[in-house]
Amino acid sequence: MKRLVETSGEGLEAYLGQKITLFGLVYIYTGVLSGANEHDIELTDAKIVYDTGELTSGEWKDAQPLPSPWFVRTATVESWGPAKC
Repeated sequence: MKRLVETSGEGLEAYLGQKITLFGLVYIYTGVLSGANEHDIELTDAKIVYDTGELTSGEWKDAQPLPSPWFVRTATVESWGPAKC
């Protein structure tokens, strides 16, 4: 993506301190976005989601806690957005 003017407060940066969900190549991760750079995304209160259940429901069907902080490589993320719970 080309941009004429570089801005801040967009993309992952706009969600710092908020719960997000990362859909990766194999796994789904959720947690509070604590930091991000070109290569890594840092989550606190992180969970790995083994079964989402209905995506419109309020809770994950099976999400297991991970040690905090947890880091995910940006190269493995297919999509992301605000967490559902």
